Amino acid sequence: MKYISITITAGKNYDTYLHIFYYHFALLNQHNSFYLKNEQLDMGQIRDIMEKNIITIEKDQTVLQAAQLMKENDISFVVIVENGNPIGVLSERDFVQKFCIDNKKPDEKKIAEIMSYKFRWVEPTTKIEDAIQKMLNNNIRRLLVLDDKKLVGVITQTDLASYLRDKLLVDGTIKNIQK
Repeated sequence: MKYISITITAGKNYDTYLHIFYYHFALLNQHNSFYLKNEQLDMGQIRDIMEKNIITIEKDQTVLQAAQLMKENDISFVVIVENGNPIGVLSERDFVQKFCIDNKKPDEKKIAEIMSYKFRWVEPTTKIEDAIQKMLNNNIRRLLVLDDKKLVGVITQTDLASYLRDKLLVDGTIKNIQK
């Protein structure tokens, strides 16, 4: 049995990076006819698709400052840091559930009062399949990516959906080529 490898670059995510998929094919000979058998390798690692441009804010800032930062960057959450280290997250849900009902002014309340101190994380070398499973098991929409306890990226449901969409398109193309 002989093998050939094909690298396919496809898809884009906000024009910042391309997703790359690797396929391995076995060239098989049966009854004097050759055909390709797709032996797809694993989906890749989180570092291949994570967002590296992370928006952070210090925990001693006000809720108003966090809201302005989220609006300016068109994001639904921000990572809270203390001395450069992640200590939690603040999401739109935190605003609704923990701030709106208090009837306080946003410039009077500190982020530390409404942020979520509990957050889930993965390493850059975590398999994409494992990150998806972690998000499903914990019913969460995002994971921080930490390398030696240092924040290096984030991965969201949107990132994963985009990646999986591109992967399905590539898989469909490969199947059509094989026909």
